[in-house]
Amino acid sequence: MQFIAPASLAPFARVETWIFDLDNTLYPAECNLFAQVDQRMGAFISEFLGVSFEEARRVQKDYYYRYGTTLAGLMHEHKLAPERFLDFVHDIDLAPVCEAPALGAALERLPGRKFIFTNGSRAHAERVAGKLGILGHFDELFDIVAGDYVPKPSAAAYDRFLKAHGVAGASAAMFEDIPHNLEAPHALGMATVLVRSTYVDHPSQKGIAEWRTLPPHVHHITGDLTGFLEEVLAVTGEGKPGAAGAAQ
Repeated sequence: MQFIAPASLAPFARVETWIFDLDNTLYPAECNLFAQVDQRMGAFISEFLGVSFEEARRVQKDYYYRYGTTLAGLMHEHKLAPERFLDFVHDIDLAPVCEAPALGAALERLPGRKFIFTNGSRAHAERVAGKLGILGHFDELFDIVAGDYVPKPSAAAYDRFLKAHGVAGASAAMFEDIPHNLEAPHALGMATVLVRSTYVDHPSQKGIAEWRTLPPHVHHITGDLTGFLEEVLAVTGEGKPGAAGAAQ
């Protein structure tokens, strides 16, 4: 995959609010946490609908692609009470997640407010960010419940987040591992960063391998979130340079 030269990092100097997706963004996809969640979704649907695991997986992906999340599809199509689903699918082993002190140090130096914005539950976000050792660096978590179960990539989900926390899109940056989840933030004037994941589960992720230039809604791409933040801090005068080549 060949890219044109990355965009300048200078615009990050205007950023006052830093917004991060959780899964496969704040922790490396190699932890395979979402693979655990994915399997538990299939198991839940199999039991809930009384179908084979194979059929449950088909339903799961169909709802994910059409509704933004599997949960949204289950709520719309089957009137599922969401709490039991969220509790079940997020009951996972966090042993693969290691503490991330360098990421914590970079987050600490970022000027302004910091948020986790996830389609998962608050409890899941707290557990994972706590295991990473970075929970205390965030001002607040905005989960699927806070968004009244309207998920990313819906523009309404981002509107609810902005209104809930008094955030101006033009002074914010969004970090995500799924490309189409950056379309609404781009439209709102945010700086957008795609954190490239090795966990590929959506058509918009599968298309990344064919990119020769970044699409308009993706301003930056990186495979190293910590290194990217350190480069931003260096360029904006908030810290010393970190690992070279973070923006790639």
